[in-house]
Amino acid sequence: MTHVVRYESHGTVRLGVLDDGAVRPIPGVDTMAALLALGLAEARTLVERAAGESPVPVGDVRLLPPVDGLTEVWASGVTYERSMDARVEESQTQDIYARVYAAERPELFFKSAAWRVVTDGDPIAIRPDSAVTVPEPELAVVVTATEEIFGYTVCDDVSSRDIEGENPLYLPQAKVYAGSCALATGIRPAWEVPDPAGLDIGVRVTREGATVFEGTTSTGRMRRSLPDLVGHLVRGMGFPAGAVLSTGTGIVPDLDFTLVDGDVVTVTVEHVGTLTNPVGTLAAARAAAARRVPAGAAR
Repeated sequence: MTHVVRYESHGTVRLGVLDDGAVRPIPGVDTMAALLALGLAEARTLVERAAGESPVPVGDVRLLPPVDGLTEVWASGVTYERSMDARVEESQTQDIYARVYAAERPELFFKSAAWRVVTDGDPIAIRPDSAVTVPEPELAVVVTATEEIFGYTVCDDVSSRDIEGENPLYLPQAKVYAGSCALATGIRPAWEVPDPAGLDIGVRVTREGATVFEGTTSTGRMRRSLPDLVGHLVRGMGFPAGAVLSTGTGIVPDLDFTLVDGDVVTVTVEHVGTLTNPVGTLAAARAAAARRVPAGAAR
């Protein structure tokens, strides 16, 4: 499968196309934010020009999270019936989730700045003040500044179920913290995914080598369409460096399950990719995030 990736080679971060075990640089653009600032047709042309560049074995580079600059990550909630059921189960104000599931306007929330995103192989985290933390395996849509769908990637929208269930106004604390947003290294171009409304999604959690949770769903079970979700995201604001919108989960463990330090979470989206992350502590995730603060940014 072809993926657009960010990678580091000999101390330089580049943008490239990963295919068949090799990375080819994309000519004329070095950041994902700059690529997503273009219209879809122009961005596609640059991606396809990479075919004429010299390949570098993927083993000789370090793959990075697929977002940078001012690109933002947003997320959708209660887009699958299973997600609605789970929110009703956990919440002390149950009716609001049934209402948003059926409403015309979806639930959208900010998830992460680019520099806080972790990628394949990096640790995700559990909050020490949460008793129920779960993975949320999701298809994520990558949107250009011109509000077109450029591609798709895999997201783990890690969530503290008990914090959100206590009060819906605690959603940012349940959803937005160090190590809570993981994206796969690669973005699968939209023109290579024939039916994004029919993709299988799976998750597996292993603990000391044994599977302790697994589940599957399909984007075909999503109540809302991807263009509808994107349309609501861009309705109130623009994204000059593009955006990533995770589209909600249809797989939620029972309330007696929680991630623990040392678990390994693997999320797979058919025709898009795979994301694997060990589970670590919040302290470790905060320290790692601090090392990714962009140069020159206020600390």
